[in-house]
Order: sequence, then C-alpha cells, then structure tokens
Amino acid sequence: MPGDSDTAFNPALNGPVEQHQPPQVFDAYQSTRLRGPRNNLIITPKGLAERTAPVYGHHNLGREDNDLTLQHAGTPLGQKIVIAGQIRTTDGQPVPNALVELWQANASGRYTHKKDQHAAPLDSNFSGAGRTLTDAQGYYCFITIAPGAYPWGNHFNGWRPAHIHFSVLGAAFSQRLVTQMYFPGDPLLAIDPIYMANPDRRVRELMIARYDRRFDIPGQALGYRFDMFLGPHGTPLE
Repeated sequence: MPGDSDTAFNPALNGPVEQHQPPQVFDAYQSTRLRGPRNNLIITPKGLAERTAPVYGHHNLGREDNDLTLQHAGTPLGQKIVIAGQIRTTDGQPVPNALVELWQANASGRYTHKKDQHAAPLDSNFSGAGRTLTDAQGYYCFITIAPGAYPWGNHFNGWRPAHIHFSVLGAAFSQRLVTQMYFPGDPLLAIDPIYMANPDRRVRELMIARYDRRFDIPGQALGYRFDMFLGPHGTPLE
C-alpha cells in the first residue's frame, strides 16, 4: 500500500485522556444525558478469554466481505469509493490480523434497519455492512458507496454529516475501538454535536479521511485514506 508513513501520529496530541476522548455526557448530544455513565468505571479482572481471544480464521471471511458493491446481484446506487489505511498504536506499531468492521447508510442516507424510517429510498443492492482483517503491516481496504447525510431527532432540523462507522477488534476482546469516519470539507461537521463533542480541533481531525488519488480505481471509484490509532490518545471513540 503506498505511503506507509504518510499519516504519522502527532505527539502533540498527548495530554489528559479526558481532554482527548469525547465526554460521556455532552448536553448538545441529547441522548447522552440519559445513557452516559456519570460514575467512575469499574475495572473488572481479566480472565483467560480476555487475554487470549479473539482468534480469527481467514475461512470465516467471505471474499466479498470487504467489497460492499459486490454483495448483491445488482450494482448499488451512488458514488463508489475505496477506503484504505493502516491501523497502528499511538507509538507507531502496526496492528496485524485485527478484525475491522464497517457499517453505514446508503447513498440516500438510509440504513437497512427496521428502526430507520427516514423518508429516503432503500437500495436492494446495498446492505451497508462489511468486514476484513488487517494484513501483517496493519493495512485494510474496503470498497463501498459514499453514504448520504440524514436527519435525526437530536434537535430542530438536525442532520448527521455523511459518515461511516468502524469497529476495530485487536488482540483481546477488551481491545476494541468503535469510531466514525467523516469526509473532508463537509459543512455539516461544524454543527454536528457528535463530531463537535471533542473540543480539540486537532483531535477531531483524526476522524476525517483524506482524499488520496493513489487509491482511486480509475474511472470507477474515488480513493480515501483513513488511518486509525489505538490507545488512550488515539482515534476518538464514538
């Protein structure tokens, strides 16, 4: 994959974790008032499963699991894109053999979920979910469709910017990152309570992919690079 060292973690982002990760309760993001924990976390002892699992076999992943445009008989609607990047720790070590899962809305901004009743069309050729394993150097790649923005009930005329959810599961069940990837130049970012929950602009920018022509499929798909950093001062949690 080109540009092995293109995205280096910025040491200047180190600081108190509570200033790096978004708060558990953020008033502008209204549902956190009810579900955000307000007490200190309770650390539970790690058993054998937490220390040694999970273990993945390549036979459990389908050949088209990381290409969301090939999972149905027809071609999904919308702009085809490639999302590729490297998963590393904040001290620069690649994370190999990590399970990376992705889920998203379709090009019209609608999820394939019974609770999503947004007045936008479903796409029978797009389910909006995929998965893959990182290679020996921590690289991953997905082919998908650019998601659309959609309205949500957080506040009057609220719209979520186009985004893609990622889950990264490392060498143990306790090593999981769930985050959201956004697209550069989206005007909705500045008024989105979820994205803006972290007050540090430099930290927020860790969640924005960048257009990278080296990952284009000429005449078919635009390429984006999105590196993820694992650790207390890494890519912000969702």
